[in-house]
Amino acid sequence: MTYCVGLRLNSGMVFMSDTRTNAGVDNISSFCKMYTWCKPGDRLITLMSAGNLATTQTVVGMLEEHMKAASDRNPDIMDVPSMFQVARLIGETVRDVIKSATDGGLQSEAAFSATFIVGGQIAGGEMRMFLIYPEGNFIEATDDNPFFQVGEHKYGKPILVRALDLDMSFEKAAKLLYVSFDSTLKSNLSVGLPLDLQFYERDSLNKGYEKRIEANDPYYREISEGWSDALRSAFDSLPDFQRD
Repeated sequence: MTYCVGLRLNSGMVFMSDTRTNAGVDNISSFCKMYTWCKPGDRLITLMSAGNLATTQTVVGMLEEHMKAASDRNPDIMDVPSMFQVARLIGETVRDVIKSATDGGLQSEAAFSATFIVGGQIAGGEMRMFLIYPEGNFIEATDDNPFFQVGEHKYGKPILVRALDLDMSFEKAAKLLYVSFDSTLKSNLSVGLPLDLQFYERDSLNKGYEKRIEANDPYYREISEGWSDALRSAFDSLPDFQRD
């Protein structure tokens, strides 16, 4: 399993993903689930994946192969004129990869399922973010729904719903994601460190701040311990139950 979050703020976007792909007593693997393609001054595209590792890696591999063989008749994500077209091309690739994997009929499509978050901006267009489903269709982030999660999302969602503010700074958004991921890590062994963090500043059309967060990261440990202490303090401050 995995956990990835994309936030669409007024000032830009924030992406965070874990790196765990297998969980067990003696079988834990880590792979990067965040991919970025950038043509400075023209476009920035960041993709995060959750689901079957073979499927997600094949999708990314095919996208990169298409870049090498792109033409006017068959453009790739680095040539199309809008983020909507980027999402459409990725969706088509996801659908084709899953269909190809299940053509033998030996396993259900669920075994090869994969979901993606893609966000970015292309010169002349607005900053946009999409959630792409295994079927290839997709939806867009809006002011009413300004973030997407894929993977093991239920443990980290409450903090996002309660505290996300579209006007918050990148630094506060990062703190929010640290708490969301810490809550998820403490609740599910299938999500694990290290984490990957990336900022994108609106209209910059270039890579922003990036960080790999390891288990011994001082700020992560401070947030994890501080959040636990804050929850205990908030719980103790609530009125005790009174029996009738």
